[in-house]
Amino acid sequence: MRSPIDRVRQVLLFEVGGLVLITPPFVWLTGVSPLESLGLLAVIAAIAAVWNALYNTSFDWVEGRLTGRTSDRRPVPLRVFHAVGFEGGLLLVSLPVVMAWTGMGWVDALLADIGLAAAYVVYAYVFNLGYDRVFPVSQAV
Repeated sequence: MRSPIDRVRQVLLFEVGGLVLITPPFVWLTGVSPLESLGLLAVIAAIAAVWNALYNTSFDWVEGRLTGRTSDRRPVPLRVFHAVGFEGGLLLVSLPVVMAWTGMGWVDALLADIGLAAAYVVYAYVFNLGYDRVFPVSQAV
């Protein structure tokens, strides 16, 4: 398992990278102002940071108990399941925030949130694969 310091590094790098990569297309696709979009995505990122730490630690623990494998040896199908599960859980929490922040109706907010979730699923897959390659568990701080 990853150390608490390594997990903090993982969460911070993930959230900062996500804000940098996802905010511009969100602004372009929704018409929500850049400042309002950045604020919304920062709030969602804060919520996601807590969810990220809880979800990844729990997922790694369960995977380790069931398979004896560390997260850096996770096979592709399980990586996909991991990324989709993370975003699905976050979607349940973030939808009311998107609605309240932007004033969108639930259908528009749901579509925007699904778009964010889809973008973050791809990002989460690529980020976590890269993170595991750059910071293998055996080298975790």
